[in-house]
Amino acid sequence: MRAKDLIPLIKTVNTYKRYGKVSRVVGLMIESIGPESSIGDVCYIHVGNGTKRKIIAEVVGFKEQHIILMPYTHIREIAPGSLVEATSKPLQIKVGPELIGRVVDSLGNPIDGMGLPTGMTTTDADRNPPNPLNRPPISEKLEVGVRPIDSLLTVGKGQRLGIFAGSGVGKSTLLGMIARNTKADINVIALIGERGREVREFIERDLGPEGLQKSIIVAATSDMPALMRIKGAFTATAIAEYFRDKGKDVMFMMDSVTRVAMGQREVGLAVGEPPATKGYTPSVFSILPQLMERTGTNENGSITAFYTVLVDGDDMNEPIADAVRGILDGHIVLDRNLANKGQFPAINILKSISRLMSGLATKEHQIAANRIRDLLSIYTNSEDLINIGAYKRGASKEIDEAIQMYPNIVSFLKQATDEKISIDDSIQSLIHLARTGEMN
Repeated sequence: MRAKDLIPLIKTVNTYKRYGKVSRVVGLMIESIGPESSIGDVCYIHVGNGTKRKIIAEVVGFKEQHIILMPYTHIREIAPGSLVEATSKPLQIKVGPELIGRVVDSLGNPIDGMGLPTGMTTTDADRNPPNPLNRPPISEKLEVGVRPIDSLLTVGKGQRLGIFAGSGVGKSTLLGMIARNTKADINVIALIGERGREVREFIERDLGPEGLQKSIIVAATSDMPALMRIKGAFTATAIAEYFRDKGKDVMFMMDSVTRVAMGQREVGLAVGEPPATKGYTPSVFSILPQLMERTGTNENGSITAFYTVLVDGDDMNEPIADAVRGILDGHIVLDRNLANKGQFPAINILKSISRLMSGLATKEHQIAANRIRDLLSIYTNSEDLINIGAYKRGASKEIDEAIQMYPNIVSFLKQATDEKISIDDSIQSLIHLARTGEMN
């Protein structure tokens, strides 16, 4: 580019730095007189005496002529009159293939003891979803390597599903199995609101070296401020979008979207939003579709997404579970009763659904899946009578058949955490089971 061509660009550069100062701090909220900023802009709050340390905060609202900020870190050193520097930019992160195998925080900074590689691309953490008319239809199966899912809840490239469960029913273990076994090109895993010890446990025990070598982990633990937990979800999604735009098939997993909603509730209440459904503010129910619609297909690649939802008291109809179920393309319900019986993964097939399976499965596959579901339903509906001895064999041909096949169906639905099964083997085993009533 010639020098004379640069002159118009130089004239458009804003060389001024805009500052304000902190006037009040209440709970999570920092109130500032100035600087001129917009919603979503990042600001630096200068703290300490001559230390040149900065706290990163985001503009989340306005109150009369004052700006309301939320910090990405703790606010212990902020004092009245602390300088607030405007950047006039939203949160931006560094992304690139160099992040594969790494663990980063919500701002994209490594937390694994190694520095950030050079030469990476800068992108906004918050981006718009793809144009709906530019989304190719989902027509290709994606192998996740978990037999009950591949056979009875078949997933397509670019599909988005929820994993609904109470605490301690095996969500993290199932995500680890999918990350290790999937045929996707890369995994992007967001651990939002997890206990500090669980991050390393998930990486070493559930994910393992095999899974980590094709994964990027974004971790925002429960002790972090609400905004960091929210931004962890947006940063992880932006990383997945980068690889999708490069033509990759991405497996995206978030554990859990409930903690993102809780973080947004904290922010909403702090800026004065009224609590709506069970204490959740209206912004919670607007942020969820904005976040989840960013995954899926576009003209370059696909992001297949699994979002875990932590349901209080195993109530599948609580507000977040209900909202997420309406946004996604299917749901997988983990049942505590099945876990108590030693069935892992504890997937309740009758309560789970893949909305795209009918368009992905062959006719033979669909018939076999429907037959196994029917037999499971018949047995479940008659289980109490069977267990107390009130049912007498011969009274119903369907129940007799369900009783005979039930042990083999349960064996089919079980899978060891270190067991890897291809999607073709899973489907053929399902068809064989439906025809003969026996495992092959």
